[in-house]
Formats: sequence, C-alpha cells, structure tokens
Amino acid sequence: MGRGEEVEGGSTPLAQSANSVYNSTMKYKLTIIAAITIAAVFLGCKGNNGSLPGEVNFDKDASYALGLNIGASFRDGMTADNIYPILDEFLKGIKDGITDSNQRFSVEEARDKIDAAFTAATEQRKNDSIEKENAFLAENAKKPGINTTPSGLQYEIIILEDGPKPSEEDSVKVHYKGTLTDGTEFDSTDDAYPAEFGLNQVIKGWTEGLQLMSVGSKYKFYIPSSIGYGESGSVNPYTGQVIIPPFATLIFELELLEINPN
Repeated sequence: MGRGEEVEGGSTPLAQSANSVYNSTMKYKLTIIAAITIAAVFLGCKGNNGSLPGEVNFDKDASYALGLNIGASFRDGMTADNIYPILDEFLKGIKDGITDSNQRFSVEEARDKIDAAFTAATEQRKNDSIEKENAFLAENAKKPGINTTPSGLQYEIIILEDGPKPSEEDSVKVHYKGTLTDGTEFDSTDDAYPAEFGLNQVIKGWTEGLQLMSVGSKYKFYIPSSIGYGESGSVNPYTGQVIIPPFATLIFELELLEINPN
C-alpha cells in the first residue's frame, strides 16, 4: 500500500481520494434517497387530502410498507454518512415542496444551504481526524523504545542487523504488513512473494524509514499522514471502498530482505 503510481508527496495505488469519494457518494446517496422519499410521500398523499390529483392505488398496509422501506434505506444512508437532519423539519420540507406552499426559501436557496451544511460537516470531520491523529502520535511517542525523527516518523526496532543501508536511489526487496491505528490490516505481502520497489517510488514515510534499516533488520514504523497519504487517504478505484481514511496514521512492520535485488 506504500507502493503505487506516482503522486505529489509520495505515491498511491489508487486514483481517487477518500475525501472526494466520501463527498460525492454522500451527496449522491442522499439526493437519490430524498428523490425516492418525495415520490413515496407523493404516492401516499394522492387522493387523501384533495390537494393532489389522482386516486389511491396503494392500500393502507402497502402504503405503510413503502414508507417503512424507504425510511429504513434513508436511515442506513444517514448512518453510513453520519448525516442526521432534524426529522420534523425534513418532513415539513418534503410536504412544502410537494404542495408548493409555505416554502421558507426558494429551491436555489435550499441548495446553497445544503452545500453549506455538507461543507461544514466535511470541515468538522477533517478537524476531528487531525485531532485524533495528533493525540495518537503524542501518546505513542511516550512509549518505551519509540524513536521520533524530525519529520514526525516514529519507529521501534524489532530486529537489528549490521550491514549496508539503502539510499533514496536504491531499490529494495521487503516483507511488510500495514495496519491502521485501530488494528485493521489493509495490506501485506505474501510470505512467498516479497515486494520490490524503488525508494523514490513510495510514500515519504517509507522512503525515510527504509534508509534507517540494514539488510535483515525488521522495524515497526508509525507513519503520520503528513508523510503518508495525507488529507486525501485512498480508496479502491473499482468499488469506492475507503481503504485508508484521510489523516490516517499508518503502522507498518517492515523487514528489509535485499538492496537492489536482481
């Protein structure tokens, strides 16, 4: 996961950032759910109060089931995206939009308010992530055996061997395992198939950390997002699944096997 296509400040194996996917997915999901909800409310209101044309074609249980199903879908979307509107105001907005009466502001003004709310939520999520990372690194630095470099890279030595160390111009062969601070493993090499790459092709934390190691050594690195995947994080470009969240500290166990392997 520290390897991949070249990007500014390091490398990433993924084309889209976690932030961009989060924002586009969240807005798309809530927009679609809102559209379906409005359609469902429209169907449920037809013919019941005389304000809308048409006849009821869903009975009581079917109408309730439709609303229940859409409500559950909306709940799942809110939980996944951590977006929770004031329910009474949300339902009132749907009703006013359908009946085209008592509207608090225009549709254009409504879109501006929605955009502002998403922007505020994104900024809050960013600040929370930064605070969480800083707290983890500050606490981790106090542990016995942890060394910290000027860049903020933290490391501990598991196995120390004498011998040559790679430079930034070298390539290396390594075994590694990468986890998030909550213990989630996001990438690793197979025992039979170590990874090979140039030190100038990876994230800054790897480039710096591997130059501390001699062949045969094994280190554990705690890589701050500033020398990792930063504010962008990374996602699976095929599924959109977030693999590394924005502002994530990465923990890697790295074993240096060879320098400039054939």
